[in-house]
Amino acid sequence: MDTRLTAEQDEIRRTLRELLHKRCGPPELRTAVDSPAGHDPLLWSALADQLGLPGLALPERYGGVGCSLTELALACEETGRALAPSPLLATSVLTAPLILALGTQAQRAELLPRLATGTLTAALAVPGPALATALALTCGNSGFAAGGGRAGGVQARRADGDWLLYGQVDQVLDGHSAGLLLVAAHTGGFARSRTRLFLVAGDAPGVVRTRQTALDTTRPQGRVQLRDVHAELLGEKDADADVDTDTDTRDTAVLSALAALGDRVAAVLACEAVGAADRVLERTVEYVGRREQFGRPVGSFQAVKHRLADAYVTVQAARSAAYYAAWATAQGEKAGGLALAQALEALRCAAAEGVQLHGGIGFTWEHDVQLYFKRAAGDELLFGPVHRLRDRAAEVAGLFAGGGAAL
Repeated sequence: MDTRLTAEQDEIRRTLRELLHKRCGPPELRTAVDSPAGHDPLLWSALADQLGLPGLALPERYGGVGCSLTELALACEETGRALAPSPLLATSVLTAPLILALGTQAQRAELLPRLATGTLTAALAVPGPALATALALTCGNSGFAAGGGRAGGVQARRADGDWLLYGQVDQVLDGHSAGLLLVAAHTGGFARSRTRLFLVAGDAPGVVRTRQTALDTTRPQGRVQLRDVHAELLGEKDADADVDTDTDTRDTAVLSALAALGDRVAAVLACEAVGAADRVLERTVEYVGRREQFGRPVGSFQAVKHRLADAYVTVQAARSAAYYAAWATAQGEKAGGLALAQALEALRCAAAEGVQLHGGIGFTWEHDVQLYFKRAAGDELLFGPVHRLRDRAAEVAGLFAGGGAAL
């Protein structure tokens, strides 16, 4: 592995950091999260038009830039530094790869170019608080189901040759504003239970969307209600016939695609968390260098230096793990889950030190440090927690193959 960044990668990071510094400072960030969409559409247009960010990791034949996951992860490190609210994670990291992997040629040709240019945003709607489970980040997803019977979730049924969806999905990232919804739904009844992915227009009749109150306001979430909504099956139409009785392989393709996506998502999120941790640590160091107590800067006290040094080492170790995961995942290896666990732990550590060392103002709504702390907590709720990410990484690595149990 060559740890040096290429000239192209350096240029992506530098240009993106400059743009976000100009367009996503603290005032712009507060204005964006308070808007109905939860992000600044003008900033999103700038990221798409000037940098091609939405299509950075999409093939050129679909209007993308054709870069690898590594470049996308490095870009997300910069968006993480600024806590930039945007549809990037929901559109380009969660949804577009599934359409690329499972969609028909016609679906790819119709949707991917619009996603790559940013003119269409998308969201992955997984019923229940099960996104980490569906992506196989915290456990195997062989038992994952999008709902069924009285269990709720989203049901899909045939009606006059079309698919109709009925149900509700909570905690959908950008679900209240995305132009396209990729919905995981339950088909086949109890005997032939399957999980399938369906394409639904955000403004389709029967779709009711409401923005939810979230711990991390920089990651807006929505509730999606579906009331007999017409949907299009993602993939070949004959791949989910009602007469299919092969229960052993009922949803292997979908679950495998979700599991493969999970490691990519983890690698990107790890870099994003490292960017946020690095920035909150920088801000804390700047603050303790200015704030004076007993006639000298707070940062000159040895106890403060030790705490910041420990946080710095934690962040740098997480950066190494995140960079390796981004490189290894692009090569087909699985390293994202463990890197994400280390990065989330580093962000939580750096943000906690930031809150404490900023003193009484650190936990107030008016100061931005609390936003980093909430990002750490919010990401653990969505994609963790850390100890379960590590348990899953150990399981995948075969550490418990001899029959031992994780403590």
